[in-house]
Amino acid sequence: MGIRIWHQSFTVLQDLGAYDAALKAHFRRVARSDTEIVMHGMQPGTYRSNYPGEDIRHAGFQHLHSLQFLAAAVRAEDEGFDAYAISTLPDPGLREIRSLLRIPVVGYGESAMLTSCLLGSRFAVLVFINELTDLIADNARQYGLGERLVGVSDVGFRFTDVLSGFSNPAPLIERFRAAARAQIAAGAEVIIPGEAPLCVLLATHGISNVDGVPVLDSLSCWIKQAELLVDLKRTSGIERCQRGYFNEPPSRERLREVLGFYQLDRFGQQGA
Repeated sequence: MGIRIWHQSFTVLQDLGAYDAALKAHFRRVARSDTEIVMHGMQPGTYRSNYPGEDIRHAGFQHLHSLQFLAAAVRAEDEGFDAYAISTLPDPGLREIRSLLRIPVVGYGESAMLTSCLLGSRFAVLVFINELTDLIADNARQYGLGERLVGVSDVGFRFTDVLSGFSNPAPLIERFRAAARAQIAAGAEVIIPGEAPLCVLLATHGISNVDGVPVLDSLSCWIKQAELLVDLKRTSGIERCQRGYFNEPPSRERLREVLGFYQLDRFGQQGA
């Protein structure tokens, strides 16, 4: 029996042709043959340009934009998807979304950090949205992994550079290696290439280590964790805790009422 995963990006995928194509190719290579990853992005017009970083570097804007993730997650469960994947490093609304659904929910950042703990004792994250540094460090603490985080640092180039790098990757790869070596010198045993566009660029060109230190393919981490959680639920009946403030789902009827009241039910269909 196959698995269907709703992938949710923080970008408007239609605006990013090279990145969109690279994601699709990467998913085909990494996912099991019976896993279908259905790609979704933000609603067209969400941002002023094809670069979300100007908005999501602000905590308030990121929270507001995360409401699209929440509405999409509810739609994913309604449409019978087996898992929902937040495919962006900040994991917007991860805890809140999990509290609303029964299907497995995975976050890009959390999956990468958890997998890092299997590969080395301490990890570091490299980002091109420098303003996310505090948020990623705070997320690591929330996930109980703060002591294993060496640091979060700027990789030294930006989103537009990464998009250009799909046609000319060599200069960016060398700059990435230089930034990674600084974190390795500080004690990192695993490097997480932060945002998904950077991750897929490196993975596409086979960059899996720097000087013997693994460079994580964070996209693969959430794919494999989503597949694992679906398998556990199907074969053993094991699923996420359903008790307590952060876990117990509300009634579906009330959830639909609240989504409608805040007019969030109009989201979830866009960007497919």
